[in-house]
Order: sequence, then C-alpha cells, then structure tokens
Amino acid sequence: MLTCDTYLSPGSLNEALAAAAASAGQFRFVAGATDLLPWAREGRAGDVHVPLMIDIAGVPELKTIKVQGDRLWLGAATPFQRFLDRAELIEMAPGMPDCAIWFADSQIRESATIGGNVINASPAADGIPPLLAANAIVELASLRDGGIRRRRMPLSEFLQGPGLTSAEHDEILLGVECDALPGYGGAFEKVGHRRSLVISVVCLSALVRMDASRRSFQDVRLAIGGVGPMARRMTAIEERLKGQAVSAELLRAVMAMCDEFIQSRSRQEYRKQVTPGFLVRALAKAMKKAGTDENACAIAEEVANG
Repeated sequence: MLTCDTYLSPGSLNEALAAAAASAGQFRFVAGATDLLPWAREGRAGDVHVPLMIDIAGVPELKTIKVQGDRLWLGAATPFQRFLDRAELIEMAPGMPDCAIWFADSQIRESATIGGNVINASPAADGIPPLLAANAIVELASLRDGGIRRRRMPLSEFLQGPGLTSAEHDEILLGVECDALPGYGGAFEKVGHRRSLVISVVCLSALVRMDASRRSFQDVRLAIGGVGPMARRMTAIEERLKGQAVSAELLRAVMAMCDEFIQSRSRQEYRKQVTPGFLVRALAKAMKKAGTDENACAIAEEVANG
C-alpha cells in the first residue's frame, strides 16, 4: 500500500523546489507515478510510506515541448502518448512512437512520463534507448543560495547504474533535450513476456538516415537496454554501418558483433540468441520508414527473418 502524510500539487517550479527544500529530505517527487503505484500495490517493496509527496505533473515548465533549431526539448512531464498524437514529435523524434506503443496501453501512456522513465533509471526502461540514440541531454533544477540552480549533462553520464542517477535528492528533472531528426526512420524492438506493460528482457532502438542513393547508410544510431546495468549506445556497430551499402554480408557481420553488448548474467544465453535478430529487424523497419530503396529493404528483411 502507498500512503503519505501530506500531498502537494505545486503550480510552479519555485513552489515545488521550495517544498522539497523545506522537507528535510522526507519527500518524493511524482508525476504519473505509474512505476511507484504498482510497486506498492503488488507488495514488491512492502508498504510504501512517503511523508511528503510532491506531484509535479502540473508544473507548466515540465510540460513544455519545443523545437529549437536542430534540437528538441521534451519537458519531464511529457506523457508517452504525446509521441503518438503530436505530429511534430512523430517527425522530430522518430525513435519514440514505436517505443510508446511497446511501452504500455493508451491509459498508462497518458499518465506515464518521459521524465519518470528516465529518473527511475531502470536498466530495462523502454524510453531510455531512443533518447540515448538521439544524443539526449538532461536538465536538472534545485534551490541553491536563494535561487534556482540549473545543470545539464548527457543522459549517458546521468545514468549511473540500476536505479541510480547523478541527480541530487532535492533536484527536479526539468526535461530532456535531444537531436531533432526529421528524415530519419525509427524503430523499437522489445521482448518480454507480453507486448507491453512488462519489463524488457531486451529492448533496442534504431534510427537510420539513408544517403541520396537510398541504398547506403548515411547515419545509424543504435541503443540497447535490458542487457546490462544501464542502457548504452551500440557505437561499434553504428560505425561499421555508416557509409556502407546495404548487403546481407554487412548485416550478418554486425549481427556477429552483438555479444559484446550483453553484460547481464541473468538469461545471458537467451539474450545473446535474440539480440542479433532484434538488431536487424529494427534496422529493417527503420530503413523502410526512412524511404530506403525497395531492394535494400528486401535484403534487410530477408536477413532479419533468416
């Protein structure tokens, strides 16, 4: 059971930070609470009592979505559903729509936030690989010396381990800034015990941009989660693909490179077995969305179905 002594719903960032500063550390920020509520209800953490619960879902600054040049800002309270119903996000964040579909059903997607998925720092968090692939930077805020201190860092540095981040206890995650990627094709693959509402055994995000011939990779971004203490970019595979024409030999070569990314001891052999196929299947779907030549797409699909 989840209980609290005091529940606050501040209307501004200043209010939220002031409430946290006055609480002597006995508080928790929540937005959708879609991770916290099941955790408490199912008894996985026993009874969960929070002296002060600060619901920041209504803070306007955390709900902002905007494009600035070649960068996209996603406020921490952005629900996953927005990646499916806002045209600019479908275009600018092509790695997120598939992720949102796999993440949960529509009811949960309306409550679950991108910031909550990031701050919980689960190794299997669905939202983190697409953000890593888009070179995400997080921004945090806290009260210091009577004013608001803001600091930024790459998402890859913010994540410190399972459930661990670089956030200080009284900091709010304001949002995530990432590359705006119009013209890229995006795909997300996940395996669990069912399609959504399940912790990923493996989740993989692919972003692809093809060159003018539509047969060669101009840019490839890949990130994988669920296979180690933190999600991570698959940089070696990205570099192997960039600038190369699509061929069965090339795709089979990168499939053989997947084992080095499997760090989890749990179900390691299973993860090693499914990840290469996931990689090429995600690439094939992303290639198709990026307008790749039909013959090149057919090659990727044949290897994926191998």
